[in-house]
Amino acid sequence: MSAAGFDRHITIFSPEGRLYQVEYAFKAIKSTNLTSVALRGKTSSVIVSQKKVGDKLLDPETVTYIFPLSAKLGCVMNGSIADSRALVARARSEALESRHLHGYEMPCDALAKRIANINQVYTQRAYMRPLGVAMTIIGFDDEKGPLVYKVDPAGHYAGYLATSAGQKEQETANWLARKLKNKDHCDGDWKEVVETGIQCLSEVLSVDFRKNDLEIAYVAEDGIFKVLSSDEIEERLVAIAEQD
Repeated sequence: MSAAGFDRHITIFSPEGRLYQVEYAFKAIKSTNLTSVALRGKTSSVIVSQKKVGDKLLDPETVTYIFPLSAKLGCVMNGSIADSRALVARARSEALESRHLHGYEMPCDALAKRIANINQVYTQRAYMRPLGVAMTIIGFDDEKGPLVYKVDPAGHYAGYLATSAGQKEQETANWLARKLKNKDHCDGDWKEVVETGIQCLSEVLSVDFRKNDLEIAYVAEDGIFKVLSSDEIEERLVAIAEQD
């Protein structure tokens, strides 16, 4: 069988043990040229993402890569926005069903595991294809504290002290690793953790952000997922500028 044959079939391993379609799904994550970061503080977990509106005729309010999954969980998606919305809809359905069955909100790690299992099944069926998205979920647990989980197209998931996804994933991961050296969380309250996330993207991408260039959300000790408004993002940018 030719190499092209391995490329075209999701269920066929190459002689090297690779599934090319899954690897292409990972490349699709970087296709939007956007980068996001997620960080865990002592009392909060935060996601910061670039925001780009490609068409001047689009309503910017309808363009987003940050989604609430339940009252206490939210995520940032990197990759195909169509695939992102489909996976978000499935995650919301799973979270709602779990709450209906058990009487409490689905834990962050349980939802990440469930979505990872669904993604893995997509790599087994010839009539499916992997979704070209990475989902980074944040939440707050009364016992474990702030949580950050990332799920990839292959069905792998894990908890992180801080993580990134998108075009500059490796560069931002290196920045975060230096920032969190010998630490298990970012310092400060949610505002300071947000500022750390903005500084990470700004330094790695060499960009001075304006309020409409970013999307930010967080979960603090009250356990409620909150998305920052443009004015609240502006406050954090001003705070960073004053530090400099």
